[in-house]
Amino acid sequence: MPKNRTAGPRTSSQSEGSRPLLRRMGPLLLTLYGLSVTIGAGVYVLIGDVVARAGIHAPMAFLAAGVLVALSAASYAEMVSRYPVSAGEAAYVRHGFGMDWLSLSVGLIVCATGVVSSAALLRGGAGYIQEFVTAPAWQIQVVCAVGIGGIAVWGISQTAWTAALLAVAEIGVLLALSIAGFSDPAAIARSASAAFTLPESGYVLGVSSATLLAFFAFIGFEDMVNVAEEVKQPESTIPMAIGATLIITTILYVLVVLVAMSHVPAADLITSKAPLSLLSERLLDLDSRVISMVAVLAVLNGVLVQVVMASRVLYGLSRMGALPSLFGDVSGTTRTPINATVFVMLIVIVLSLTAATAPLADFTSSLTLVVFAIVNLALWRLKRHDDGLHPKFRVAGWVPILGFLSAAAFLVFEWTSRIASLVN
Repeated sequence: MPKNRTAGPRTSSQSEGSRPLLRRMGPLLLTLYGLSVTIGAGVYVLIGDVVARAGIHAPMAFLAAGVLVALSAASYAEMVSRYPVSAGEAAYVRHGFGMDWLSLSVGLIVCATGVVSSAALLRGGAGYIQEFVTAPAWQIQVVCAVGIGGIAVWGISQTAWTAALLAVAEIGVLLALSIAGFSDPAAIARSASAAFTLPESGYVLGVSSATLLAFFAFIGFEDMVNVAEEVKQPESTIPMAIGATLIITTILYVLVVLVAMSHVPAADLITSKAPLSLLSERLLDLDSRVISMVAVLAVLNGVLVQVVMASRVLYGLSRMGALPSLFGDVSGTTRTPINATVFVMLIVIVLSLTAATAPLADFTSSLTLVVFAIVNLALWRLKRHDDGLHPKFRVAGWVPILGFLSAAAFLVFEWTSRIASLVN
């Protein structure tokens, strides 16, 4: 039986007498925060690749991906209902396996994915910003990083509302495209009818491959568990917000892909480097600078939420006794983990200015899948034994098993694809 289960839901990251984080986020703000993490650049660039693999069944691939991701999301929802703490994944692994070294490793992996992703976004986003500002890329990266770090240090309410407002802009474009696309309901009906019919035998492999690829457009929901100590009634609020985030994201993705396939030839979607920009030009007659501005907002939003996530992981690991205590210090003024946030921001700046972050960013998706698999296994182990907890949100015993299998399948697919690309 796994060890280290004697602690209650919050004791793994809060020591007696320590200054706690402020609980400022309710269901609405947390859901908007979750949408800001999940709906990012992925859907803007993946549509063409998914269409190339699934053809007319691309909307089905996104729907299937959403269903498969929901398995791991459900496991996360029960875990956070059991242990609503920062550094959530590390706490789940500690309780599920009783292995401190594995818990620390998982926590550092989660933190590293946030840091590397932020650095990669800063490097890539500088190019978009140069369409509006005449300045060297390194200056843009530093100024943006400092500004984002300032918001993250300022307070969780300011951070969450900033992320939410930026998310509204991103979602607004997707909604505008969906509404404009339904101006021709007959075309939408034809696409939907073709998309959701059972694929012929020759297309099954392509749809399966496209589903695995579409999965990566849903990664991000898991970041919500790492702000658990800043959420009101996290045991019930976070599972609700995770569910709402996935449902809204899946609906938006399926609608946008249906509209794209109804109004843009598949060949154009496949060959375009920016398929949604192409769709925007045809449906909304938007200037390319408008799409670039949305891309800038997506980049800034992505960096902000990843910095917050990584700093909360360091904070949580410190409160668990796995890292030096300075990372667990909370400011009496802002009630944020300033030391952890500044440290994360400095690493992000250094990486963005000096390292080739693209290969590292690609690798973070694999690390995320590894964490998904381990968290699902941890929940499965916990559900096999009575740990004395009665979480407000529970899933059936088969959910973490299927969640583990789906994460493992995605991981095998990703590495098989990378090896095949290297061979070719």
